[in-house]
Amino acid sequence: STLRPRGSYVAGAGAQTSGPLSFMDVYDSMCFTISSAGGRRGAQMATFDVSHPDVEEFIGAKREDGKLRQFNLSLLITDEFMQAVSSGAEWPLVFPLTREQAQELDIDLHDPTRVLWRSWPSQAGYISNESGKVACQIVKTVAARSLWENIMLSTYDYAEPGFILIDRVNDQNNNWFCENIRATNPCGEQPLPPYGSCLLGSINLTRFVELPFTAKASFNWTKFREVVAVFTRMLDNVVEINGLALAGQREEILRKRRHGMGFLGLGSSLTMLQMRYGDEESLVFTEQVSRELAVEGWRA
Repeated sequence: STLRPRGSYVAGAGAQTSGPLSFMDVYDSMCFTISSAGGRRGAQMATFDVSHPDVEEFIGAKREDGKLRQFNLSLLITDEFMQAVSSGAEWPLVFPLTREQAQELDIDLHDPTRVLWRSWPSQAGYISNESGKVACQIVKTVAARSLWENIMLSTYDYAEPGFILIDRVNDQNNNWFCENIRATNPCGEQPLPPYGSCLLGSINLTRFVELPFTAKASFNWTKFREVVAVFTRMLDNVVEINGLALAGQREEILRKRRHGMGFLGLGSSLTMLQMRYGDEESLVFTEQVSRELAVEGWRA
């Protein structure tokens, strides 16, 4: 999203830019070439701001057969956009202004019909105010609901782009004071900052069900807590021997010690415990599993 929209004039090159999607093609080809030499497919996550002028091109990117097959695509959806959809408002598509552009285009920075002040990952080279927001030119406006319909149609037809409620991600991030998150790992399990790394692992819940498929079936909470504690220590030990390629990645993981512990086999465990998936009893069990995993992990 920080790349200029298609057709923008690049003074240094004396030409118009081909836009962010063209750069994604380069990374897509690179990933395919590298992964085809090994035994594992490459995985890349591309996130895109819902207010970027090329957002409609991003939404429809995978309608072309064979395009961006090494990528998962997700839109960065803001609370402001959801409010615009709800109220049926117009939605401005914007991009930051340099001082030279503002002068060339004779743009009054105080004109709300032409300029919006927005938070932006970088202020370098752009016009910013005292609160750190960047002046963005309103390139065009679209109906928020029309854009929403495009997203829903593409998701229905091609299962992409995905949805990241990016404001909620940053509001609920424990490290809000030292980082701004704009993306997740390729399958969306963990939101990550620049150079962010995550260790992922899952606990198989079916291993803790005793006397399965009987009236006396039970879940061994004591054993579950013990395994969570050991698993937490194990993942933290992996942080120490991370072997990551880049210095930025190594610094991130050693300083913040991120790991993502999850569980699998929930549906099977419910069946083994004689519960019906989705019933009130199953919801209480699911909440307890999640709480115990979180609390024991924090305690360890």
